[in-house]
Amino acid sequence: MTADSKITAALASDAQAQLGEGPMWDARDNSLYWVDILSHRVHSHRPAEPNSDRKRELSPYVSSIVPRRSGGFALTLQDGFYGYDPATAELTLLVKVEASLPGIRFNDGKCDPAGRYLAGTMAMDEEQGRGTLYSLDVGHAVTPLVSEVTISNGLAWSGDGATLYYIDTTTRCVFAFDYDTASGTVANRRVVAEIPEEEGFPDGMTIDAEGMLWIAHWGGWQVSRWNPATGEKLLSVPVPASQVTSCAFGGEQLDRLYITTARVGLGEDELAEQPHAGGLFCADVGVRGLPTNLYAG
Repeated sequence: MTADSKITAALASDAQAQLGEGPMWDARDNSLYWVDILSHRVHSHRPAEPNSDRKRELSPYVSSIVPRRSGGFALTLQDGFYGYDPATAELTLLVKVEASLPGIRFNDGKCDPAGRYLAGTMAMDEEQGRGTLYSLDVGHAVTPLVSEVTISNGLAWSGDGATLYYIDTTTRCVFAFDYDTASGTVANRRVVAEIPEEEGFPDGMTIDAEGMLWIAHWGGWQVSRWNPATGEKLLSVPVPASQVTSCAFGGEQLDRLYITTARVGLGEDELAEQPHAGGLFCADVGVRGLPTNLYAG
C-alpha cells in the first residue's frame, strides 16, 4: 500500500449527522454503532440488511458507545458513564464524572484489552486544557490518566496491549504511552505522528492488524494510515466530506473501514459541495482491523 493508492470511500448511510463520531463494530449482531453527539443520538447500521439503519435519542450528548460483556452496552453522556439496555432504552448510571464542572462534556471513548472503559472530556467551548482522559474499571471506579487535555479524541491499543495511542486534537499530534494492562496505568508519553497543518486536525483513530494507525482528519477531507514506529504517513483515503471525525474496522471479517463525518458549522455553499457531509462512509482498504474490546464492568 502506498500514498497514491486509489481507494474510495462510498456512502453507507446518508445520516446527515451534525457531529457523527465513535464508530464501533459489534460482532454480537454484526452491526456498526456510532453516535451523533450534537443530535444526542445512537445510530446502528447493519450492512447485511439494506435500509435497516436505526437511531435512538440518548441525551445529553452521547459521545461514545461500547459493547458490555454482561449484555447491552456502556456509553458516555455529558456527565459520566452509563449502562444502556437497547431492548428497553433504559439507562443506568454507573458513575458521574466532573458533574460539578460547568461546560464540560465527554468526547471519544473505547475499551482497553482488559475491559476498562477509557473516555476523555473537553470544554464545550473548547477552552484549552480543561479536559481529562479517564479510565473506568470493572468496579466502576474512575481514575484520571491524562490531564490538561483540550479535545480528548482518538484511542487505540497495539495488538499486545502494551502501547496506548491517544489524540488531543489541537496538538495535531498522536501520542503513545506505555500501557500496563494489569493496572491500567500509563507512562512514557511520546509523539509518534504529527499531522501537517494543511491536512486539518487529527480526530478519531483506530488500528489495524498490522499495527498501523488510521486517523480521521477534521478539516482534511481524508482518513490516513500511519506507521507509529517511524512517524511515516503511508496512505490517504479521500472522503467526500471535509469534517472527517473517526473510523473503525467492521464487517464480519473486519475488512471494511467505516468512517464518520460531520456537517455542523457548514454553510450553504459548503453543503452544496459536500451534500453527504454527516454521512457514514465505507472503504475497502486492503487490511483488517482488530476485534472491538468489551467493557467488563
